[in-house]
Amino acid sequence: MSQKDSFIQEMQSRYSYKNDKIVLGKAKFDGEIVEEAEIAIALKTMNRHGLIGGATGTGKTKSLQIIAEQLSLKGVPTLLMDIKGDLSGIGAATNASDKNAVDRMSALNLPFDPQASPVELLSISGEPGVRLRATVEDFGPILFSKILELNETQESIISIIFKYCEDKKLPLIDLEDIRRVLQYVTDSAVGKEELNSNYGTIAPASLGAILRKIVGLEQQGASKFFGEPSFDVQDLLKIEDGKGIVNIIRLVDIQNQPNLFSTFMLSLLNKIYSEFREAGDSDKPKLVIFIDEAHLIFKEATKALLSQIETMVKLIRSKGVGLYFVTQVPGDVPDAVLSQLGLKIQHALRGFTAKDRKEITKAIENYPTTTYYKADEVITQLGIGEAFVTALDEKGIPTPLAYTYMRAPNSRMDVLTNEEINSIVSNSSLVKKYDQNIDRQTANEILSQELEQQKNIEKPVSRTTSSRSAPREQDWTDNKMVRDVSRTATRKLIDWGMKILMNVLKGKK
Repeated sequence: MSQKDSFIQEMQSRYSYKNDKIVLGKAKFDGEIVEEAEIAIALKTMNRHGLIGGATGTGKTKSLQIIAEQLSLKGVPTLLMDIKGDLSGIGAATNASDKNAVDRMSALNLPFDPQASPVELLSISGEPGVRLRATVEDFGPILFSKILELNETQESIISIIFKYCEDKKLPLIDLEDIRRVLQYVTDSAVGKEELNSNYGTIAPASLGAILRKIVGLEQQGASKFFGEPSFDVQDLLKIEDGKGIVNIIRLVDIQNQPNLFSTFMLSLLNKIYSEFREAGDSDKPKLVIFIDEAHLIFKEATKALLSQIETMVKLIRSKGVGLYFVTQVPGDVPDAVLSQLGLKIQHALRGFTAKDRKEITKAIENYPTTTYYKADEVITQLGIGEAFVTALDEKGIPTPLAYTYMRAPNSRMDVLTNEEINSIVSNSSLVKKYDQNIDRQTANEILSQELEQQKNIEKPVSRTTSSRSAPREQDWTDNKMVRDVSRTATRKLIDWGMKILMNVLKGKK
């Protein structure tokens, strides 16, 4: 058997599955596309997480687009973090006469079927789309402390504050609410007494440090995110005409606001994990999340976010959710996360510097060994839309490394126009659902009223000018001399009366 025949046999046996799959393209051998060597991902393994890597301009974003639209066709909803703003094109069909796409699909001998995926646009800032918000209560004391990067002592204070608010029925909705509570138990005598008598003494210095952290979070724009109505993560699971909705979160305007993004990601991952039911061993994932330009996130992310992502990568698979990181080099992703990833799609890396060569070595070490390619050489020679692929088969065993010629997307390889974006937003039922402000009494309003009442009670009663200018009529008994004369006259009158009484008694005898 020739080496090519051996290659075809191995690819066919390891990339063939009993159940549904997603076709990525076909393998290349000796620089030629091998039609018989189809490269696909088992749909049931898409909750095992993955990495799409590659230098700028090598096609990694298009690989994300291909997988997302293929998942949509299989009835699997997805969530895309659009950092650069170039993923919205998945909501429109590509040009049927696009020469590059037509030639690529012809070379692969795969059907070319231009079509749009159903799209929902979301935003945590000022971008058009569904407003994503969460309340402070949604986070709970532990997660909220992580956002603020508090020490253990400060974390315990936040736990006390949350318990205090729960007992007093003080809703914590936005950052202004938690600030008001902290100020109330610091500045108000009543608030101090309530806290000290029921929950223990808290150092004012610690409360001040927490307040400063909250102000810092507000300056990063987090005030836009905290509020009501809180986003229901079940709305990410919608299916339209048998296709999974592609939910695109437009994050172009928060690249310089890492705390805001960390806050959002912590909230999202925590909600998904806590609210999704256990999925067990199902034929397809419930939801797949793609984080584009993940190197920007890991570079700027708080320690809390990194820790939470590491935890979620290990646990969230059981909820039927897959996490996929799209980044430039594997070294951008922490080792604890990288070791948990099942699918790896690696586009070209450039070995211009010593650091680049180290990254190439690290990337190669994460792939199964192969006798068909000199991986360390080929990885620098991959063309646009070509990638090394290794996945997990249905038994969870890594598939052989395949030099893959990737298929073309069915959707537009460009952004939507403003008119197209406005059309999607105006026709969205979710936009209407979440574009409302719920005005109810929260901790801020309730405590503000209590403080006002306390001020009124403590205010001293003052006499008016009119009462001072019209003094009361004096009682004659207020004069000392009159009192003395009165007492003397009274005694004499009593003595005179007694004498008369004695004389009367003597006369009777």
